[in-house]
Amino acid sequence: MRKSKFFKFTAIIAIFALLFTACSNSSNETAESETNEQVNTSTEALTVEITDAHGTVTVPVNPKNVVALDNRTFETLADWGVELAAVPKGVMPADSPYVSDESVLDIGNHREPNLEMIAAADPELVIVGQRFASFYEDIKELVPNAAVIDLNVDVSEEADTPGQNLVNGLKDSTIALGKIFDKKEEAEKLVADFDKAIEDAKSTYNGTDTIMGIVVSGGDIGFSAPSSGRVWGPMYDIFEWTPALEIDSTSSDHQGDDVSVEAIAQSNPDWIFVLDRDASVSSTTDAVPAQDVIDNSPALKNITAVTERKIVYAPEDTYTNESIQTYLELFKDLASALAK
Repeated sequence: MRKSKFFKFTAIIAIFALLFTACSNSSNETAESETNEQVNTSTEALTVEITDAHGTVTVPVNPKNVVALDNRTFETLADWGVELAAVPKGVMPADSPYVSDESVLDIGNHREPNLEMIAAADPELVIVGQRFASFYEDIKELVPNAAVIDLNVDVSEEADTPGQNLVNGLKDSTIALGKIFDKKEEAEKLVADFDKAIEDAKSTYNGTDTIMGIVVSGGDIGFSAPSSGRVWGPMYDIFEWTPALEIDSTSSDHQGDDVSVEAIAQSNPDWIFVLDRDASVSSTTDAVPAQDVIDNSPALKNITAVTERKIVYAPEDTYTNESIQTYLELFKDLASALAK
């Protein structure tokens, strides 16, 4: 009888031991699994997928040695405190913090860029767009180990929906930059403000006043054709403006299309919207302000927009700073003016 009780007691202890070992192994496996999940999550958080003009690109989060070449990004990056290794200083606003920072390399303008400066910066990320979009393939070859994203937006005369392209391009680029530089909330706030500014500008336009977009450059007044081109063109689509003048052949030339001032005057627009190209070019020291050019133009002095002072000037740095912040400011100015 004693032996039987002893064997039963031993068997019970053995069973408890097996159960304890199984629980211990299960706990270890669970802990190991959780650890692996944390590592994987941490690894995944180091990169983000960005859709650019060419497809999907894997980009490091908060990359080191960033080169930015897209004028639509400089103000956003500066506001977020992003350090840049190289930029095209000659086609940037003179008051940009990157222009005055001697530690930031200058690759020159888009006509004769020193692309070797990009390689010298040894970047993890290169942001291409607008003036430098044509150098995309060259840059990819030059820095094969870097992520290269092209944020270019098609607002040319070939685009079917230049207005929508501009709006979506500015919003998508802002969200993409927010993901890359861990500024998601700031990016979403910018986009929300941008959407509201568009709605406000739409709601204040009466739908019938005729609009004339012009570009003042070198003391000359150029016609900015509806739909295509820089700044004003796409806005006819965005806000459904009624153009004061339409021509058959248009271009996206930065100085406007070849239409005489007399033809502009004869269209007698209710409103004139002005882009002063020279105001934003830091190398232009003797340029005549756009307002002076318009005020002193004999051909324009008797048209409705001039006599009733229905003229809106884009922010002075617009030509070299077509950021979402620039358009936000411009749209607010348009809404304020049109509401009067």
